[in-house]
Amino acid sequence: MLIDTHAHLNDPAFSSDLPEVMERVLSAGVENIIVVGYDVPSSLRAVELALQWKGIIKAAVGIHPYEADEAHEAAKREIARLAREEMVVAVGETGLDYYRRLSSREAQQELFRWHLELAQQLQKPVVVHSREAFADTLAILREFSPGVKGVMHCFSGSWEMAREFLRLGFFISLAGPVTFRNARKPKEVALHTPLDKLLIETDCPYLAPEPFRGKRNEPSYLKYIALAVAEIKGLSWEEIAQATSCNAQKLFCDSRAFRPI
Repeated sequence: MLIDTHAHLNDPAFSSDLPEVMERVLSAGVENIIVVGYDVPSSLRAVELALQWKGIIKAAVGIHPYEADEAHEAAKREIARLAREEMVVAVGETGLDYYRRLSSREAQQELFRWHLELAQQLQKPVVVHSREAFADTLAILREFSPGVKGVMHCFSGSWEMAREFLRLGFFISLAGPVTFRNARKPKEVALHTPLDKLLIETDCPYLAPEPFRGKRNEPSYLKYIALAVAEIKGLSWEEIAQATSCNAQKLFCDSRAFRPI
């Protein structure tokens, strides 16, 4: 069994052939997918897909840091409402992204703290996006430790930085870049991250793994990420699949009913 812990099947890239994509998902042995929202419309779509594909898809709802300058109170209220739904297993994605500067740092940090407060209130994990903002991300997460746990999704930082997030109880999730030939940092993180704190994801439709690099990504490609991590850690594909699936169930368990995804 494989679990894709971060996918954007709610993206317009899948609007024309989602049934076919889901057929390939099931054929590839991916038994669960967490579809992650990045604004109100995509979060609504994530919940809709979770209702449509019960038992396979679960949802996470949130507002991406790119949207922080436009995240008004009405949007926050809608995300907070959606986050209470049973099929929503996490808050996010949220976090900080200083790479493209599409929103101010101040607005991003305020919105990040708001998501963390919501996650703490609902006792649900948080899905954290961080790009060229690891120091500030770590500082803000420390403000909420140990009350909030979650995952550093599609982690792109160094092993030294990953170790700091692990100390806060966070999981580290690896995506397509771990399969790239010259991706030194993800490979180091894969090597050193303890097996019981490791997750895998596609982040589709982005970052397709080798041999599909440059094409639209989809959850059926998750096995290539698992294979790459297995090779790096010197373990079997089955060991990586079992460990990362168990970790996903542990993190995204419904805390109210203690029911795994």
